[in-house]
Amino acid sequence: MEDNEQHEQREEHDGHDARAAGQFERGTDGPKVIVVGIDGSDSSWRAAAYAAGLARRQSSKLALVYVQPVLPAGAAMGAPVADATDEVAEELMTEIRRATERPSGTHPLRWEFHTLRGDPYTGMVRMADDLKADAVVVGASESAGHRIMGSVAVRLVKAGRWPVTVVP
Repeated sequence: MEDNEQHEQREEHDGHDARAAGQFERGTDGPKVIVVGIDGSDSSWRAAAYAAGLARRQSSKLALVYVQPVLPAGAAMGAPVADATDEVAEELMTEIRRATERPSGTHPLRWEFHTLRGDPYTGMVRMADDLKADAVVVGASESAGHRIMGSVAVRLVKAGRWPVTVVP
């Protein structure tokens, strides 16, 4: 008898929470904004493709973010750093447009492209906060130097502010 009473109580509690709060409706819960970092590397394109699939299936907005690195040492040596990073941004934008204009099936992909200058980690944090991101997707680092300093992906995970998916 005791088991039956507990079972009935649990059913009432579960049903009450779901119906009264109205928080979970099939097809409407999930990320509204997915931020993905891109830099032209193979892993960042895989991350963008993965995030685009998530955004399409969830009817989320996809925000593609390129943070143009600031290289003061290169600028001091006379290297045209700003021009080079602007070219990368233009190439990324062209490739993104080309990829999103392909016929895609049943659900259109809503997306926007953002570019800013600075440290990639700081830029990603800023964009995720500004856009009120529900999820962040980045590619795994392909740089050996990140073993010492820590990759952007690891730093984003450690920040603990959003779910972060690292795509290999």
